[in-house]
Amino acid sequence: MSKEGAGNSRRSFLNWLLGGGVGALLAAAVYPIIRFIYPPEIPQATQSSVVAAKVGELPPDSGKIFKFGTKPGILIHTKQGKYLSFSAVCTHLQCTVQYEKSKQDIWCACHNGRYDLTGKNISGPPPSPLETYNVVIKGEEIIVSKKA
Repeated sequence: MSKEGAGNSRRSFLNWLLGGGVGALLAAAVYPIIRFIYPPEIPQATQSSVVAAKVGELPPDSGKIFKFGTKPGILIHTKQGKYLSFSAVCTHLQCTVQYEKSKQDIWCACHNGRYDLTGKNISGPPPSPLETYNVVIKGEEIIVSKKA
């Protein structure tokens, strides 16, 4: 083999090696950025029922916010003694709603949205009703569960 042929061979090998190193460096820099932009989906434990309160804890005509999995729920004890429960996440901008005793409805303070005691949106910007939950009393516990 001539010196020029061996030089070309060495040069192409070094170019290949240098190009591969630059490519590996670029991939090592870009991969974490892509992982940051598109994080892996984390499966959430789904909770179908929770103990929201104890019997006698809520006086009539009052409400209580409780944790239902990763989101808040609201339990309402009506004047008539009935327990009602809904998702406490407003359907407009996901603010937490609260029971307003004076008007006997559910109110979102973010944009003055209102829901009646069936969860139906009655005024303000909320586009849809609140998700309703089942309420069961077992012994001394008030258990709230998602509707099937």
